[in-house]
Amino acid sequence: MEEYAPNDTDELTTDGAMQLIDPSLPQLLTILPLSQRPIFPGTALPMTFSGSDKLLAIRIAVEQHDGFIGAVLQREADSDDYRESDYYEVGTVYQILKVMPMGNDALQVLGRTVRRFRLQRVVQTEPSLRWRVQYDVQPTAKPDPELKAYMLAISSDIKSLLALNPLFQEQVNMVVTQLNYEKPGQTIDVISNLVSSEKEKLQELLETWDISERAKKLLEIIKDELQVAKIQSRINKQIEEGVNAKQKEYFLREQLSAIRRELGEEQDESDSIKERILGMLKGKELPEQVREVFDREMNKLQSLNTQSPEFNVTRTYLETLAGLPWGIFNQDTNDIAEARRILDEDHYGLVDVKDNILEFLATIIKRASVAGSIICLVGPPGVGKTSIGQSIARALGRKFYRFSVGGMRDEAEIKGHRRTYIGALPGKLIQALDRSKTSNPVILIDEIDKLGSGQGDPASALLEVLDPEQNETFVDHYLDVPFDLSNVLFLTTANQLDTIPGPLLDRMEVIRLSGYIKEEKIKIAQQYLIPKQLKEHGFAADEVTFTDGALNFLVDRYAREAGVRNLEKQLRKIIRKLVLKQAESDQHTFEVTAELVEEMLGRPRFTTEKLYDKPLPGVVLGLAYTSLGGATLYIEARGVPAENGGFRLTGQLGDVMKESAQIALSYVRSILPPDRADYFDKHQVHLHVPAGATPKDGPSAGITMALSLYTLATDQAPIDNLAMTGELTLTGRVLPIGGVKEKTIGARRVGITTLIFPEDNRQDFEDLDDYIKEGITAHFARTFNEVLAIAI
Repeated sequence: MEEYAPNDTDELTTDGAMQLIDPSLPQLLTILPLSQRPIFPGTALPMTFSGSDKLLAIRIAVEQHDGFIGAVLQREADSDDYRESDYYEVGTVYQILKVMPMGNDALQVLGRTVRRFRLQRVVQTEPSLRWRVQYDVQPTAKPDPELKAYMLAISSDIKSLLALNPLFQEQVNMVVTQLNYEKPGQTIDVISNLVSSEKEKLQELLETWDISERAKKLLEIIKDELQVAKIQSRINKQIEEGVNAKQKEYFLREQLSAIRRELGEEQDESDSIKERILGMLKGKELPEQVREVFDREMNKLQSLNTQSPEFNVTRTYLETLAGLPWGIFNQDTNDIAEARRILDEDHYGLVDVKDNILEFLATIIKRASVAGSIICLVGPPGVGKTSIGQSIARALGRKFYRFSVGGMRDEAEIKGHRRTYIGALPGKLIQALDRSKTSNPVILIDEIDKLGSGQGDPASALLEVLDPEQNETFVDHYLDVPFDLSNVLFLTTANQLDTIPGPLLDRMEVIRLSGYIKEEKIKIAQQYLIPKQLKEHGFAADEVTFTDGALNFLVDRYAREAGVRNLEKQLRKIIRKLVLKQAESDQHTFEVTAELVEEMLGRPRFTTEKLYDKPLPGVVLGLAYTSLGGATLYIEARGVPAENGGFRLTGQLGDVMKESAQIALSYVRSILPPDRADYFDKHQVHLHVPAGATPKDGPSAGITMALSLYTLATDQAPIDNLAMTGELTLTGRVLPIGGVKEKTIGARRVGITTLIFPEDNRQDFEDLDDYIKEGITAHFARTFNEVLAIAI
């Protein structure tokens, strides 16, 4: 790679004018490449070449051709062989006067540029590239007035440019003052060597043989460079002014601080910061390991300049460390009766859930430790999982802190960022302790089943936090010292367990909240939701009353989900309309009836989940368990006569459910009566599960599918008001399923009174509260034949 720069070794005559050397120039030239920019005639400059092939070409030129070479700009360079590069056709003759070796395969030459030339043809490529060339002819006539005007403008602008860019100013000024304006071609070439622009523009200037046109192009280049230089100069000035202003402010503040210290009016800033941080530690007990780190960082803070960026990083770290509640605990309440009263006051029903929670609280109170007590509340949305966490904290007399990990994708949210990062912060757990100002709060980790995966693995980061054997020495990345989390009571919430990683689920005690039946929802509305909404909207308790029929209609037709969140939304909407009605009339008291509910809320969202007035062959109602609680699910089968038969499934079914359908079909074919044994060979059977936009999966619809296919093939309808659930094997056994309570509640919600469960789920059903089982006739089957005996 060759380089060059303007130099102060130009050939000058005795009268000070620039003189072009014009010997008898050769017609054949050895060509060497330029890659950065072209060079112009009329100056002396050094160039550097590397590569054995170029060094050979230079040696031949010096020994055989009086040192003349042609320097030509490459259009596209060939890195392997410069002779294969794509060259422009116009270059400059360069006469080498001195050769200076620079080491292996490199040398520097000193010479002078003589005249531009144009390629006629390539005459040789080995061992060096040789061209036959044609030279330009310098005009001998004196310049006309227009050209003189161009020359004066060029001279003025180049001086302005040099004033803004002082690089090589002394040497260039000497050249400019000695320019010969009677020879404009020479002057233009000398100045062209001084300006910097895109190599394509400079090459175009070199290829312009007409002097006037060349002067015009040079002036355009100089004006462009002058504009850029002015902008650059303005930017540099603004930066310098900003730096100077900051330096001035710094010195003034230092002087002011020194004067105040002399007068005894102010402490040193670092001393006041140290006192404040030490004040934050009063009444706290730092562990020995933490104390060592704290003292080391405090000594470091004392040695740092207050203006140093590291000073602020260290100060923030020490303030965070000192602000944590080391050794500060809230006294737990020991009154279990009071705890039960608080739970009953805040939540209606949920008797088994409250009993489980009180068992945990009694254990915590008896052993004065929460080690090993990590509770996971699982249930549909709106059943009160988060509010139960708040009630537990209130029952224990502890501070409560909640944060959601739903969608969290960065483990640093749990374990903090390293202090080396800009804007580093401790993780959510340390922030919870800092804000609660106690080492034993109740921390609720919400939506743990919706943890994302992205930067690291936040689910795995929670393993240490929720493990009673590990969280005693929890180390946050930001603090980098252990903090004892074993006194924290951790609660987690989830809508379903399927998406929680196994190792994480294994560390938690699961308490299920199954949702509410209609009667429970009505009681919740009367005791909690309506009083709350009346107060929020400015009504007195006796100004608005809801009839029993209105609440029954509201729950049954507008809020049939497992929780009560949507019920509260509908109540809020009704009361908001009553506020408007009161504002527009003189009416002050209102009675909300079922008719008024429909008038205010519009057409009911739910009519009934019983799609059929009477039982039909091929149509059976199943019981399902979803993240929203228990639900009923129709399974429909229809057959169309066909020569070869066939089986089709629709309803967005998962792989396990598809397999259950195939098992049901195979088993039903094996037990059909002789007169119906060929039904599936002569019919195209279509099995569909409505609500096709909702994904469905699981094995618990096995007996429901089998009964649907059996009743279709035998043209028998099942009994009325029947629903069922159970997994079916290929030999007709009925296997147990999960979610008995949720499925029973789902059946009650739509008025189904006859249920079929697997025999192995009998105890699960009998353990349910009486008010859930009331009015339900449950049957239990070991085999599909027993299902048939009940259903047909």
